[in-house]
Amino acid sequence: MRTSTLPRLLGLMKPFAALMLLALFFGVLTIGSSVALMATSAWMLSKAALMPSIAELSVAPVLVRAFGVSRGVMRYLERLVSHDVTFRLLSHLRVQFYAALEPLAPAGLSRQRTGDLLARIVGDVDSLQNVYLRGMAPPLVAIFVTLGTTALIGFFDGPSALMALAWFLVGMTLLPLLAWASGRRLGARRVALQAELSALTTERVQGMAELLIYGGGQRHQARVEHLLDELAAHERQIARWDALHNALNVIVVQGAGLAVLFVALARVDGVLLATLALATVAAFEAITPLTPATHALSANLSAARRLFDLMDTPPAVTDAVTTSATPRDGSLVIHDLTFRYPTSDGTRQPPVFERLSLDIAAGERVALLAPSGAGKSTLIHLLARFYDYEAGEIVLGGHDLRAYTQTGARAAIAVMEQRPALFNTTLRENIRIGHPEASDADVEDAARRAEIHDFIQSLPQGYDTLVGEDGVQLSGGQRQRVALARALLRPAPILILDEPTAHLDPATAEAVLTTIFQQAGERTVILLAHQASPLLARLGVRCVPLTDE
Repeated sequence: MRTSTLPRLLGLMKPFAALMLLALFFGVLTIGSSVALMATSAWMLSKAALMPSIAELSVAPVLVRAFGVSRGVMRYLERLVSHDVTFRLLSHLRVQFYAALEPLAPAGLSRQRTGDLLARIVGDVDSLQNVYLRGMAPPLVAIFVTLGTTALIGFFDGPSALMALAWFLVGMTLLPLLAWASGRRLGARRVALQAELSALTTERVQGMAELLIYGGGQRHQARVEHLLDELAAHERQIARWDALHNALNVIVVQGAGLAVLFVALARVDGVLLATLALATVAAFEAITPLTPATHALSANLSAARRLFDLMDTPPAVTDAVTTSATPRDGSLVIHDLTFRYPTSDGTRQPPVFERLSLDIAAGERVALLAPSGAGKSTLIHLLARFYDYEAGEIVLGGHDLRAYTQTGARAAIAVMEQRPALFNTTLRENIRIGHPEASDADVEDAARRAEIHDFIQSLPQGYDTLVGEDGVQLSGGQRQRVALARALLRPAPILILDEPTAHLDPATAEAVLTTIFQQAGERTVILLAHQASPLLARLGVRCVPLTDE
């Protein structure tokens, strides 16, 4: 059973409890210094109006200076510690979110929009900085300041203290409850609109070329503008509620000061009237932040709920073993394999594979032939344990696939995807992804085997050249050869190449395949292709139709 959002957020704060208590301590001292400053200043001015001897006023100016200085020092320390807690909390939450997100890829994230994921990782996490700064700390500070100020006023007059306490409770309960009632719906809707806007903007940037080519730019722009108009109207509505809450706060603060003054008029010495009234007003420095904090809390909880919903999504595959098997060789045996992609609504999709059988010996060169959409990429995903199959058996390197952990299974294969993902970093680092511990010499050797070393050397910055986001600075063939170098660098017994020569001319294709087969040594090489070709026959590659018959 899932834990509700607020207790779960509180649980995330446990590692930082000591720092939070320290920040709370400084926060109470800050407002306490303000109350003491106002009360002492009021008494000093009232007393001075009676023109007493200088000895009677000798201590008050010292206290005024002390409280004025201490307020600034305490506020600085409170901000220093509270922001440190906040940044530690956000860092902790980001790490937890990514740790929960990684096992979901790619199966669990296939139905998520890139822009929405970005909004959760960046916007939703950032919005949670207000949970402590404006949601958790202010109520606790307000409670302690309220008790302290009530005790101070009660020292001089009990009924005045009760009147002050009554107004404090109004400021601490009725106004925040009103803000919560108005902000619960508005805050959640704002988070949803901002997430939708982020998703649409990301789609527009990623698909800019296609939108321009097919004339869909104006239609997509109209959707963005409609969403912006809705968000702006929503923000105006929130602003109107904020203005109302601010006005009510002012009324309550001034009403509290006047009410205490009215009660105290006939009960205390006139010198103390301003002291009691201004101490009451000063204490609201701790109470007035509660209303905007409560108003924003609903949006913070909505953001947290979106994060937790994704974090609580069960992964498509879980490890059945704690210690992974080690492949004995590069063999691959598939027997009666049946697999269909899962759906969110529980409906059964047609099977991608049904009773598929395949036998590839260690060190063999095999081409699996199938048209687009027939399951070549699906087979890679199954071997990498991105998905679990519903029936049949896969034996990888002499062990059942489920005897491997997910990491262990992926370490046994090196894959060159047909549409490789290149990161916005250098060519060297894009190739090194295949084996992060590889040296620069190993990276360059893999590039030579992929027939791209000479091209990289011809660039002004060589291997330190940035490829741009998704390899935009490279042609299709160059991107594939970078991906091929990445796969060749990986020390895995099975090498899987998805259309490795799709963007190469015949002479380069033959040279690349010949080099791959030579450099692979005893490794098994599996090519995924659409159809057989004279080149495959000439290189002695066994062609196997990837069918379920």
